[in-house]
Amino acid sequence: MPEPAANRAALRPAEKKKKAKFRPPEQTFEEPRYLKYLIDNDITVCVRLETNEEVCGTIEYYDSSFIRLTRRNAPNLFIFKHDIKYFYEKP
Repeated sequence: MPEPAANRAALRPAEKKKKAKFRPPEQTFEEPRYLKYLIDNDITVCVRLETNEEVCGTIEYYDSSFIRLTRRNAPNLFIFKHDIKYFYEKP
């Protein structure tokens, strides 16, 4: 005798749980490790902002919200992370 439609629908969520894949972690903590590496080794970086402006200097401090960029012959900057498009190490 076939199962009623309501019983089949009730079984579906349980079947989906069995097929669920491992979910990757949301936080890998690689960003703070990399920023600490840049600070400890005094590596010059160029920061490209969302406005396509580019500033270069060394990272002196970082927080969950911003970085402090120390520049030569120019004022130091506090740059919010949401304003950064990307940054790279200056060769």
